[in-house]
Amino acid sequence: MRKCPMSKRAVSYFAAVVVVVSLLAQTGSLQEQYRESASKLIAAALVDQDAMEKLSFLCDRIGNRLSGSAALEHAVAWAAAQMKADGLSNVATPHVKVPHWVRGNESASVLEPVNRPLTILGLGGSVGTPKKGITAEVVPVSGFEDLEKRGRAGVEGKIVLFNVPYEGYNRTVVFRTAGPSRAARLGAVAALVRSITPLSLQSPHTGALEYADGFPKIPAAAVTIEDALLIQRLADSGNTVTAHLEMEAHMLPDADSANVIGEIPGRERPDEIVVIGGHLDSWDVGAGAQDDGSGCITALEAAHLIHELGFRPRRTLRVVFWTNEENGGAGGEAYRAWVGDAVKNHVAAIEMDGGAEKPIGFGLSANGDLSSILARLREIGGLLGPIDAASVQPGGGGADIAPIMTDGVPGLALRTVGTHYFDWHHSRADTVDKVNLGDLRANIAAMAVMAYVLADMPTPLRQTPSSTR
Repeated sequence: MRKCPMSKRAVSYFAAVVVVVSLLAQTGSLQEQYRESASKLIAAALVDQDAMEKLSFLCDRIGNRLSGSAALEHAVAWAAAQMKADGLSNVATPHVKVPHWVRGNESASVLEPVNRPLTILGLGGSVGTPKKGITAEVVPVSGFEDLEKRGRAGVEGKIVLFNVPYEGYNRTVVFRTAGPSRAARLGAVAALVRSITPLSLQSPHTGALEYADGFPKIPAAAVTIEDALLIQRLADSGNTVTAHLEMEAHMLPDADSANVIGEIPGRERPDEIVVIGGHLDSWDVGAGAQDDGSGCITALEAAHLIHELGFRPRRTLRVVFWTNEENGGAGGEAYRAWVGDAVKNHVAAIEMDGGAEKPIGFGLSANGDLSSILARLREIGGLLGPIDAASVQPGGGGADIAPIMTDGVPGLALRTVGTHYFDWHHSRADTVDKVNLGDLRANIAAMAVMAYVLADMPTPLRQTPSSTR
């Protein structure tokens, strides 16, 4: 029997039906569209073995990775090779110039009224002491108001100890970053800072300071909570506390380093980008396991599972390991320069830099109509109910994605319970044994689902489904 060709009217009708069906699919619930793929990603993540092996290699075999160190450059080369092995494409290591601070030998002790060693870690970026060290009276202060009350008469020629109890990281860290210069302005010859942590077993916690222009740069170090309280008790008893401090800390010329980048290219809109990642550098103590080896490996393994399951999102999913987050932020700035005008094609960026404890969801910071973006993200978050990580709340981003967020890219942060993160943060205790396998797997699941849906959803995060009509 002879076939009858379709009329032009029938062809037009058929094409219209296809368009309507496509639009209905685009405007349907994201949970309905992605329930099956999310379930597969979660199931794969919760039995994953590779991530912990990668994290262990990074932290145990390469070790801590301060900017300017040979270990960081070893980590860069390893990460690029691992991205290729995990199936990522377009792997690149764009050059970044980073500061190079060297700790050197350091020691401190109380000399009077007792002779007792102090456990210290010099603050990142600190200058050193003279060769024979500094011997001076220690003046404990409870904060900046107390410091100002003492004035130059009570501080000049002395070592100031900021003995400030931990009241949350963001509230307390200012004494580490700004304290040394505030003390120097009044004539102090050195600064000690009670470690920024709620818990200490004689463990000091380092971190960067920020010298203010126009004031002398004085040596500065973190002391343990126990040592800070000892000095406070001695001073409160009416004693003059004298201490000796020796630090070889110094800066070298900026060093060559790199960000590490790999992609799953988008199948339809490869120029549109969803970025996920963490920072590869760490402080020069511990192993940088929670801060931020876990963030890097979570992002890498999320992309690896998406690739292994054969999912290829509409947009490009880009994994970035930034360098120099801890003491400069050069990696984030270099990434912004590297993408150039293509920053306008970045749909979203997710940074994980809060450790890999049990995930609870995501935080968001974005320009424009935050409520509509939150609503769409909460749809995606609903897919994470099986691992109790469905929360999506305002307040996200991170230091490394901040430069592209200023250009309007929505910034997300993977949030965890954060119960113990600051117990280990910037200390010798930040080692792989602090990372629970089950928690790491759950973080990978959360990252994989959020990243995949953001990269694959029919309309970009900042565009409503109806705007495609």
